[in-house]
Amino acid sequence: MQKSFSRMILLIAVLAMVTAIGCAKQPVSDDGSGSTAAGSTSSSGQDGTFSSQDVSESSDANVPASLQRIHFDFDSYVLTGSAKAALEDNAAHLKANPNKRVQIEGHCDERGSDEYNLVLGEKRARATKAYLVTLGIDSRRLSVISFGEERPLDPSSTERAWAKNRRAEFVTR
Repeated sequence: MQKSFSRMILLIAVLAMVTAIGCAKQPVSDDGSGSTAAGSTSSSGQDGTFSSQDVSESSDANVPASLQRIHFDFDSYVLTGSAKAALEDNAAHLKANPNKRVQIEGHCDERGSDEYNLVLGEKRARATKAYLVTLGIDSRRLSVISFGEERPLDPSSTERAWAKNRRAEFVTR
């Protein structure tokens, strides 16, 4: 009796593990662009990848005139030079409008698990907030939220779409 009960428990545990592994979302590796560590940059061109700077330089009619969205490199929450420049403009706008409160939304591309992308989106939003605070914006005016991969700007599965989706956006209240 004890032996069959132990086998039944073992069988249930193995089935649960197989089911969990089979349902897990597999991250897509960055094919051939070199390093993918936080803070690394990729460039558009020969390998077909797009960096946050490539996306920021392209025109985007959906960006509000008052606060600019910023973009991040693959698997990174480190602010790029173009992101810092945009945040400096955003800080100037917020200083000119001291009653505005801002929610900073962290977003990711579809690669990686839901949990990983929620954490990465949170880190992106927090890094953005921290930089705005160093520029003189009161932290009580800023809140952060992560949407992970749930709200893509571009639902395509291309390098350009993924680069657009790695971003922080600003919602004023």
